[in-house]
Amino acid sequence: MELGFLKPLFARQGPWASVYIETTRATEDAQRIQKLREREVASQLIDAGADAYTVRAVVNRLAGEPVSGAPPGRALFAAGAEVVLDIPLGASPAATEATWSFLPHVAPLAGLRGDEPRCLVAYIDRTGADLELRDAHHREAVGQAQGREWQGRGHRSIPADRYEWHYRNKVENTWNETAGIIAAELARQGPESGADLVVLTGDPRERRAVRNQLPEHMRAMTVEVDSGGRSPGASKAALDREIAQVREKFARERLESALERFRMGRGRPGEHRESTVDTGPGEAAEGMPAVVDAVRTHQVATLLLSPDGSDAGREVWIGPGVDEVAVQRGQAEAMGVHKPVRARADDALLRSAAAAGSEVLLVPAGVPGPSGGLGAVLRWTM
Repeated sequence: MELGFLKPLFARQGPWASVYIETTRATEDAQRIQKLREREVASQLIDAGADAYTVRAVVNRLAGEPVSGAPPGRALFAAGAEVVLDIPLGASPAATEATWSFLPHVAPLAGLRGDEPRCLVAYIDRTGADLELRDAHHREAVGQAQGREWQGRGHRSIPADRYEWHYRNKVENTWNETAGIIAAELARQGPESGADLVVLTGDPRERRAVRNQLPEHMRAMTVEVDSGGRSPGASKAALDREIAQVREKFARERLESALERFRMGRGRPGEHRESTVDTGPGEAAEGMPAVVDAVRTHQVATLLLSPDGSDAGREVWIGPGVDEVAVQRGQAEAMGVHKPVRARADDALLRSAAAAGSEVLLVPAGVPGPSGGLGAVLRWTM
């Protein structure tokens, strides 16, 4: 999970109302059920000590849920009588949950929002390409790359022995120029869009020409798919299935790679463990003290969370600054935090990771991961 979308939550002070609620309307009495859910949210927030203005803001936002087209669930974060962030979820929460705390309770997003990579899709033909950006929840057209028009022979007959080579060479040069224009536009939009994958669809020869002209770092994140195309009659359903498979494979391989780096790093001398003498960090951090140290110094490249781990729900001590997090109250005070407060470890670590631009990967139940459910692959070692 990329954390940039959470930054508005950490740019202002709490306390925060954090709400996770199912919003599907698949039954005849869906409207009545939705009203009951809204009342449950209000009741939980009031019991937790939320102010009436913030409760009202949350309930009013939930009441505006459309009758059709609702996502499986929503996560709302409100403070100061304002809903700051309203996030559609890719999966329904197991139960309605509404909390009131110093930090927004963002940890459940890792399992509910979906970890599908963002894709920049190019629908290619000989005249150019239509570009589309897809994430786990929606897709949008993001422009076109249009090549220079070229003229075919039409109905005139040209002697092959004199003009055929010149004609074919001109057509090929024009197409290579168009492929370069498409590649340049993908290279421009790729970093801006935050895409993890570039997907090329169209004729195999045209796809290959575009891919060959992409910068080297983008070729490594580019895949070609056979379904779909730029023509109106192209099969969108087949393309959707193929892109879904590509994204699933990418997410699986990304997690496997991170876990492999983590396992190699934690097996080296200097690994952070309570049961060993700490002689300096290795290339991985494991367990609460080590991971807290790493996020505070912006060393974390990838934060690993296991939903069934015991450390995620433990409490740490924090201050208002995103890097002010410590395992013990005295440590927080030594950092200059005048009035440390308690917070869930996973929420505090995600706040620091978002500020540092780290990625977060959820380790599914049953997959061997970090001890206690908290680990990290580090950007550098000391």
